[in-house]
Amino acid sequence: MMKLEFSKTSQGLTLSIPAKLANRHGLIAGATGTGKTISLQVLAERFSQMGVPVFLADVKGDLSGLAQAGVSSPKLLERCEKLQLSEPAFSANPVLFWDVFGKNGHPARTTLSEMGPTLLSRLMNLNETQTAVLQVAFKIADDSDLLLLDVKDLQALLKVIQENLVEFKDRYGHLSSATLGAIQRGLLGFETQGVAEFFSEPALNIDDLMQVNGEGRGMVSILAAEELLRQPMVYSTFLLWVLSELFENLPEVGDQEKPKLVLFIDEAHLLFKEAPKVLVDKVEQVVRLIRSKGVGVYFVTQSPSDIPEAVLGQLSHRIQHALRAFTPQDQKAVKVAAQTLRPNPDFSAQEVITQLGVGEALVSVLNEEGVPSIVERAFILPPCSQIGPIPSEKRKALIQSSSVFGRYENKIDRESAFEKLQKPEPSPTKENQPSALSEILLGSTGPRGGRKAGLFEKAATSAVRSAANNLGRELARGLLGSLLGSSRPKKRR
Repeated sequence: MMKLEFSKTSQGLTLSIPAKLANRHGLIAGATGTGKTISLQVLAERFSQMGVPVFLADVKGDLSGLAQAGVSSPKLLERCEKLQLSEPAFSANPVLFWDVFGKNGHPARTTLSEMGPTLLSRLMNLNETQTAVLQVAFKIADDSDLLLLDVKDLQALLKVIQENLVEFKDRYGHLSSATLGAIQRGLLGFETQGVAEFFSEPALNIDDLMQVNGEGRGMVSILAAEELLRQPMVYSTFLLWVLSELFENLPEVGDQEKPKLVLFIDEAHLLFKEAPKVLVDKVEQVVRLIRSKGVGVYFVTQSPSDIPEAVLGQLSHRIQHALRAFTPQDQKAVKVAAQTLRPNPDFSAQEVITQLGVGEALVSVLNEEGVPSIVERAFILPPCSQIGPIPSEKRKALIQSSSVFGRYENKIDRESAFEKLQKPEPSPTKENQPSALSEILLGSTGPRGGRKAGLFEKAATSAVRSAANNLGRELARGLLGSLLGSSRPKKRR
């Protein structure tokens, strides 16, 4: 059986995760400066060596070192001697760099329709009423066959709704002009913050996150998140979207010899901070079900208490670095962390957590029978790749020589809601020439009598087909999407 070895006790016991159980998810926790990043790096490269693709968020800018072989140093040799190890077989990992802003990696984009109103509402920090109105706007777009790809598409649609509130009221209920205005202002904020660039095509294809190179090594996709983390809501929403896309698109595979993909989500507490209960419940559902699709999710955060209990209970592999106990709240966090580990009769986990050195951790993982092992005090093995970032010139060269270079660099702006709604009004000299708005609302009749239904005609029959379409639409939007659902745009590849 393949095993992922990553730590060793002072008694010489090597701790490992069985590859076939690596999709049972995990947690890397500990205070700042205790070694979480190195633990993440070691696990990521071990997965890559095993042929498992990895996606991770690099919040400090340090993990680009995965792309370059490590080098010997006195400190490294000292650690190897302490653990009775030979020097690592230094090697680089095959990497792909991604960046929402397109500066330090291939642009990572999506469309508004693919993200859906639920995640978009969270990104815009909308209240419950505003979220409901945004969901209605997406419903109107669906009924009108209008693609919402980028920010200007939604702006154009909201403008049409704002100018025709009476017509929309009978079919969709009361839509407040003030609420619509608040959403429009939120979209303007996207433009000033640079977030609008995230919503465009070509959208990120998750297949590009699941590559294996010619040598059988799993590609390590590194999301440049140092700048992104300055906008925590954008950071967390993007990661939730990736999780949703994987869940939605990957088939069920059952138990395999190793995962199809492993995600590392750093600063994981941001996913749940100020999130509504319905969103937390859906995240818990995705985490529970996505392992059957061969995906392992590893949360990285300071304390287990940062993770909701329903999610925490599904994280089978635990690497707990040191925690500090300076305040009553800190002491409570230490107690919670200790209680999540299977006790070892030889020591008190609650006491040891505060005594761990840098690079040392309490480790409990599933054994080959799927049972949590008793917690062990262990040292994380040194990585084979470079500790710390690579030069910007090296990163640039890797981006330009990657297998996906040129696929995402140039934006595509195909006809969508904005273009359809911007069609000119009819000339006063040409009778019976419908405007774009009247076509959408009222429909049109062709020169040979053919009838194209408008929005209001579609709305009249929508109740008949809503029951049949509801499940399909929800799946099409994604498990983290709106209950109203939506048709997803066909991606351009």
